[in-house]
This record gives sequence, C-alpha cells and structure tokens, in this order.
Amino acid sequence: MSLDKSMNVLIVDDYKTMLRIIRNLLKQIDINNVEEATDGAEALAKLRAGNFGLVISDWNMQPMTGLQLLQEVRADARLKSMPFIMVTAESKAENVVAAKQAGVSNYIVKPFNAETLREKIEKVLGHG
Repeated sequence: MSLDKSMNVLIVDDYKTMLRIIRNLLKQIDINNVEEATDGAEALAKLRAGNFGLVISDWNMQPMTGLQLLQEVRADARLKSMPFIMVTAESKAENVVAAKQAGVSNYIVKPFNAETLREKIEKVLGHG
C-alpha cells in the first residue's frame, strides 16, 4: 500500500524555520496538504476543527510542550487514534520513554532528511 499523499498533515513547531524545513521535506515526498501551528494550543484547536491524518510536532515548545499536546490529543475521544510523530533535538532515553508512555506513534531526532521522514510516516500509517 502506498502513502496517501493527499492526507492533511499538521506540523507544529514554535520555530518558523523548522516549520519551513519540515514543510519542504514533506513536499519532497509529495505531501502538500500541510497546515502549520506555532504552539500546542493552536494545534489542538486546528485538530479539533479540522480533518488531519497525521501530526508532526516538536517536543520543545512554550507554553504547551509537544508532550503535553500529545497527551491532550490522546485524551480526546475523536483524536486519540491520530498518528502522532514527535520531533526533537533530544535523544535522551527518558524523553523517548515519556513520549512512548504518552502514546506517541513514532519519534524523529533532529537533524533528519526527507527519506527518514517518509520511512517514519509510512511506519505510523501502517505502510512500512
């Protein structure tokens, strides 16, 4: 089964440059229906209002972290099965464990390329 390149993806990062990088990487793998949020609260509002197939969120954000966003998504009956990929510069074991316990679908450590992103997306969507 191939990747659904028409699905809506929400990317969440409080750093505009990182949003642009992730958007460009998604474009390289032909995923163009991308919306952005610059914090967890904005992301949650967009997720509750929209129809997304995937969330790619940074870990380190203020005031709501990526982990808190993930916990909110998993606590929401309509969103709880949403594929959620956490992006972080930190590969500390306790962060990976915390994200797994919160129900993260997959984890990407920065820096990463389009191929890594494609592999992780395919894995969380059950295509890999």
